[in-house]
Amino acid sequence: MKIILSLVCFVIVFIFSGFSQNNQEKKLIKKANRIHEEVLTIDSHVDTPMRLIRDGFDISKRNDPDESRSKVDFPRMKEGNLDGIFFAVFLGQGERTKEGNKKAKEKTLKIFEAIHKSVQDNPEMAEIALTPDDAHRIEKNGKRAIFIGIENGYPIGNDLSSIKEYYDLGARYITLCHTKNNDICDSSTDTIEHHGLSKFGEDVIRKMNDLGMMIDVSHISDEAFYDVIEISKSPIIASHSCARAICDNPRNLDDKMLEKLAKNGGVIQMCILSDYVEEPEPNLERDAAQEAVRTKYKGFVDLSDEEMKNARKDWYAIDKKYPRKLTNVSRVVDHIDHIVEVAGINHVGIGTDFDGGGGVEGCYDVSEMGNITLELVKRGYTKKEIEKIWGGNLMRVLKVVENNASNNSASI
Repeated sequence: MKIILSLVCFVIVFIFSGFSQNNQEKKLIKKANRIHEEVLTIDSHVDTPMRLIRDGFDISKRNDPDESRSKVDFPRMKEGNLDGIFFAVFLGQGERTKEGNKKAKEKTLKIFEAIHKSVQDNPEMAEIALTPDDAHRIEKNGKRAIFIGIENGYPIGNDLSSIKEYYDLGARYITLCHTKNNDICDSSTDTIEHHGLSKFGEDVIRKMNDLGMMIDVSHISDEAFYDVIEISKSPIIASHSCARAICDNPRNLDDKMLEKLAKNGGVIQMCILSDYVEEPEPNLERDAAQEAVRTKYKGFVDLSDEEMKNARKDWYAIDKKYPRKLTNVSRVVDHIDHIVEVAGINHVGIGTDFDGGGGVEGCYDVSEMGNITLELVKRGYTKKEIEKIWGGNLMRVLKVVENNASNNSASI
């Protein structure tokens, strides 16, 4: 009889324990949803504009992420309660010649035009943002705030005046380089050429400071990072980078760099591209297949529209045959925890790199952004801290960069 009573008591305790845990989970979800809806949420880097210049993509419609491979559109931004986003005008590194620079600028202007058109065609859904005040105003009107950044300083060529031209078109940051060196600086994934910034690169930094444009150090070499820190008179950003202490990738920032970034007043925007969040498992067949496609299509440089279409088809076939194992939201927030510990809560944000490879389990596309907030809530982050992570820190930097530029022009 005692055994039966003990068993009954155990079952009752187990049931009520499960009920209590379930109830607690519901409370956390409700709290996270409320916070996520109330704070201004900004993603500092997506490559969606590459889709805007192709046929067949409609940013005003909800696209299926598996069928279309797209991670961002206006309806899904609304679903994920993402208030603002930085559309990256991305260019891969091409030939550093007069002709190469000309082609780069032409494509850059084409992408700018496509971004503006996508917003102009959907005035009830989105609006171009240039300042933090714009972002708050647009959010209050129930629309998405579309900021613009440039990924890779290649389209600057050797012409400083082009920076002002891009600024006037709405660009509020420039990622100084991409995966290859350019005339501005060395890349973190290329050979040493300039030993950091070039002389021209130093002039680029000063010009961006004068204009009030944020300097983005994602992708640049460690030497270039320290050069930028020394020369810039305004805080800098890393628009889509992670913590190297957790994932040892040259694209990420080590602890010393995080400390320097904090002293500079800048912010690192946590990237959710799996290979930068967690070291990928070896997949030699996938690597070999991808390298074969790169070789076949000349590193994807100077391809015709038809060639690029075929290249994407071949690349997507590899993804289907050798699916990439994604990391998860918990691991993403491990990076945020580490950055907060090293640099402080005022120096971390979120830059997903959606449509450029970004996406993890639990936050595969922009509709699932709230799951990052949920994980932050589970780990004890307060609403004020989450507000800083989700846009407050980045908007603070943009405001300081703007004010510094205004003060500089007033004193001239």
